[in-house]
Amino acid sequence: MTSEMNMVYFDDVDVLHVTFASEAEHQSFELAPNVTVELNAQGELIGIEILQASAFIRDFVLESFQAKLLQLPQLQPA
Repeated sequence: MTSEMNMVYFDDVDVLHVTFASEAEHQSFELAPNVTVELNAQGELIGIEILQASAFIRDFVLESFQAKLLQLPQLQPA
């Protein structure tokens, strides 16, 4: 498998498509709601398609940020 990552965002339909290899897609399946993974004939990951990408990225960033905040020690007043 050749590794050549490429990302394309289709803003008119809010879809992000990420490819990791320029190989033919053999099969795909929904990994999570609005997230589809694409596999080659050997079962290796070659692409990911994210529908409603702007909401997905926003939610992912917010959840990550909130998780980091919860891990911070409680701030003591000066």
